[in-house]
Amino acid sequence: MADAWAPFGTLVETRLRVATWNLWGRYGPWEERGPVILESLRAVDADVVCLQEAWRDGARSQPRELASALGMHGVYEPAFEINGAWSGNAVLSRWPVLRHDVVELPMAGGGAVDTDEGERRLVVFVELDGPRGPVQVFCTHLSWRVDWSGVRQEQVRVLCEVVASTRPRSFPAIVCGDLNAQPDSDEIRMLTGRRAVPVPGVVFHDAWAAAGNSDAGATISACNPFAAADLEPDSRIDYVLVGWPKLAGVGQVLAARVFGDVDVDGVFGSDHLGVVAELRY
Repeated sequence: MADAWAPFGTLVETRLRVATWNLWGRYGPWEERGPVILESLRAVDADVVCLQEAWRDGARSQPRELASALGMHGVYEPAFEINGAWSGNAVLSRWPVLRHDVVELPMAGGGAVDTDEGERRLVVFVELDGPRGPVQVFCTHLSWRVDWSGVRQEQVRVLCEVVASTRPRSFPAIVCGDLNAQPDSDEIRMLTGRRAVPVPGVVFHDAWAAAGNSDAGATISACNPFAAADLEPDSRIDYVLVGWPKLAGVGQVLAARVFGDVDVDGVFGSDHLGVVAELRY
């Protein structure tokens, strides 16, 4: 029995590395960006990679090509069609997929309506056959306009219901994605317990903050010319979120950093930077 001052018992030292990155679909010089994306993901060497705005057309699939090049398994769900290709969410994994599901998120809430015609917002759920027990991952991409906070809050409510529906689990749930909201927004505060949570017991650590990072961790950054062109201020809208640690400390956030912030011959991989976190596992 663990001592009262050591409620998690002996902490495991092994780690899981999880990354998330919005790949910006087929915008900009998308063919030139492809090799930069691959090399960036190779350098990160994550066990699990969550992707948003990953594209697929009639002949090619970006998630499938990345999974093949990285030696990973993959699940992909297209969300909407733009620039001659489908754009959607994917989860790539070093380990086999035990099961997966896709849930559509609402497109209205709090008096706001997502009016982007033809778009869907999704959460892709996968349960992975990890070497030290199953790992559940939820990859999502919330509505994007600044004045759609009400929509995002309703999407967060459904996301939390989906997370609750997959209990029990021996490793905390991991939620990754482009949430299109800054850390002090109501929708992120709903996920991190700084305002009323939508589903009792479903609450997450923000890996960036939990790792003790002192800088802003902007994932939309003027250091990236693709992002700078939009004349938006630097902001952190991409997240790795992890449920509270369990016995032996599994799920504890040990480190987090941004990646994709270095160009290759003047080309960045995306208009977003990615986030990678290391967790006890």
